[in-house]
Amino acid sequence: MCEPNMALVEVQHVSKTYHDHVDVHALNDVTLSLGKGSFAAVTGPSGSGKTTLLNVLGGLDRPDAGRIQIAGVDLTATPADQLADFRLHHIGFVFQAFNLLPVLSVVENLEFIPALQGIKTEKRRQRARELLNVVGLAQISGKRPNDLSGGQQQRVAVLRAIMTEPELVLADEPTANLDSVNAALLLDMMEQLNHDKGVTFVFSTHDPQVMQRAHRLIRLKDGALIADELQGPGANAISI
Repeated sequence: MCEPNMALVEVQHVSKTYHDHVDVHALNDVTLSLGKGSFAAVTGPSGSGKTTLLNVLGGLDRPDAGRIQIAGVDLTATPADQLADFRLHHIGFVFQAFNLLPVLSVVENLEFIPALQGIKTEKRRQRARELLNVVGLAQISGKRPNDLSGGQQQRVAVLRAIMTEPELVLADEPTANLDSVNAALLLDMMEQLNHDKGVTFVFSTHDPQVMQRAHRLIRLKDGALIADELQGPGANAISI
């Protein structure tokens, strides 16, 4: 869906305010662009707008102002029913709480979204087993989530997010509930999927491990974008 050389993610002057006892300006005139194959981390103190940014990128929430395009589709102008269908086919989500279905096995959890898409059982089962083999988790395919460690559950959650080969995977604090060893294993797997499959990842995170491995570091404070940096040899800061 995304044309060659076209940005996968375009955020233009996006703002979002939550109205409770006081107004909370979660995002304040944020503009950024991400290409296909990005491995980006959004960081900042609690309350800086990280989760809100992921939510509006995924169409789970709508900004009050500005425009968001994913793979050429303007999410801010898309009706709710069409937006749900777009999310189903083009965006994968990884949540802190894993959100695996406890009554289903690992393979059945991986098959859940492809089943909603109408993909035939044989094809989705084959895809699930292939992914589990690639990341060395074939031995847990028949287990249920409660029989897995936290690290295994989170890796299965990532596989579920990329089962249908979405353009974009959004991961909200993916390592928050993991020890350093399991966090490293999870990041190894996501880097492999990014490198081998071209999966685009955007994380919200406080974790130095995630920030160190990200190719792009996007810093928020009080809802505003304060820095946008490429990381790696020869990388330069992106002007904002």
